[in-house]
Amino acid sequence: MQARNTIALPSSRRLRFSLLKTGMFALLLWAASAAGAIPIPGTPVPITLQTFVVMLAALTLNWKEAAGAVGAYLAAGAMGAPVFAGGTSTMALVGPSAGFLIGFLPGVIIAALLKGKANTNGFLGYAHTASRYLLAAVIGCIGVVYAFGFLIQAAVTGVPLGVVATASIGFVLGDLIKALVASLAVSGLAKLF
Repeated sequence: MQARNTIALPSSRRLRFSLLKTGMFALLLWAASAAGAIPIPGTPVPITLQTFVVMLAALTLNWKEAAGAVGAYLAAGAMGAPVFAGGTSTMALVGPSAGFLIGFLPGVIIAALLKGKANTNGFLGYAHTASRYLLAAVIGCIGVVYAFGFLIQAAVTGVPLGVVATASIGFVLGDLIKALVASLAVSGLAKLF
């Protein structure tokens, strides 16, 4: 009598679903940059919804899927696809916004690892989850991304690091609001109101 193989189907479905989620977030990153960029006076880096999508990926996907989505997005741009803000591609990875783009990868991984498991047991469970998600998004998707962005922008432009950081303050408030919205939405707390 032969043993039957019972492993293949469920894991292949999980893999396909995981790849689908990863691909969808990579496309959302492109859509967020294609939707338009808002210039900020004093800095060569525009405001887009990319950081919001990076936060959503980190809080929704596991770290491997989130890294895969950001990695696919960055690889598409590196290969010449016009996926970055303003329809740019490869040159954006060596320009003033390069550090922010490159910082998306370690930022999304760190945020996804920090978020922990969701607790959906009543209002306090949702609130605790939303708080952890907010902290994870702020540390990974703002702190880490900005660290890469500031350092590389200062190196590329020759502008002192303090000046780059000061000029980028306009982004911080917007990204904190994005982090709050993402954490409330993904944790499920928003549906309780």
